[in-house]
Formats: sequence, C-alpha cells, structure tokens
Amino acid sequence: MSLFVPRFDESVIVREAGAEVVGGDPVGVRLLADSSATGGALSTVRVTLGEGADGAVPHLHRNSAELFYLLDGAAEVLSGDDVVTAERGDLVVVPPGKPHAFAAVPGSTADILIVITPGVERFEYFRHLQRLRLGEATPESLLEVQERYDNHFLRSTAWEKRH
Repeated sequence: MSLFVPRFDESVIVREAGAEVVGGDPVGVRLLADSSATGGALSTVRVTLGEGADGAVPHLHRNSAELFYLLDGAAEVLSGDDVVTAERGDLVVVPPGKPHAFAAVPGSTADILIVITPGVERFEYFRHLQRLRLGEATPESLLEVQERYDNHFLRSTAWEKRH
C-alpha cells in the first residue's frame, strides 16, 4: 500500500458567499473545493435537497471513497446492497468500488456535506449535470464522461426497492 501525500502550498478557504451554486430547488450543489485546489487530497461539495428529492442515482467510484455528513434533515444512502437512513450529525463513508446513491427521505429535506478522497476534478461534472437538467446536454453525454469523473452508473435492486 502506498501513501498519497497531497501537495498544495496555501490553505483552502471558501466563503459561502463566494462559492458557485449549481442548480437550485429541489437540488442545489454548492461547489466548495475541487481536487486541483487541494493537491488531489479531496473534492468537496454541499448538496441541499428539497423534500424527498433525489441527489444521485446509483453509481460507484473506482478510485475514491465518498463521505456523506448530514448537516441537517434526513437522507437515504445506498452503500452496496444496504440502504441506510442518515440524520443530522450522521456520517456515512462509502469505500471505492462500492455502489452508492442518496436522496432526501420522503417528507424531509437534506443538507449534506460530501467529500471525495482522493480528489477528482468534479466541478465540471456538476456543471454538466446542470446542462443536462436544462436540456443543453443529452443523457448519453453523461455516459461519455464516466471515466473522466470516475463516476460509473449502475443499477441497484436495493435502491429501486426502497419505497
């Protein structure tokens, strides 16, 4: 096992007012720090979900773990074949290669801090999702960039059966 040591010279400070927000209601993504800002250590975003809103469909990352910290509300999180309900103050960390997805619990909102480590340049991925929502990109275009963003979509019976 090798040790990854990130290389960056300055502290990363992101003020709420200066962070780009992609989307809005029912799904907003505040872009906080991308891999290039942290020397590859991590990428982090804050996702706000309206009542019962889907955050991400089932997918996996081959090279990164993903951390979900519930700042407020409640979310369902797929981790492998398990769907867990996380509430304010709960932490879920999904290892590389394990299918995962997340959504606000029906009747609840969710405010989630998400960290991917080691980092992957993800800001453009979230901008791409926004273009998809606005009809400026096709669903097929997302499949074309799976390798670039280490975001590989899949089906999950556990996720499909949750309601």
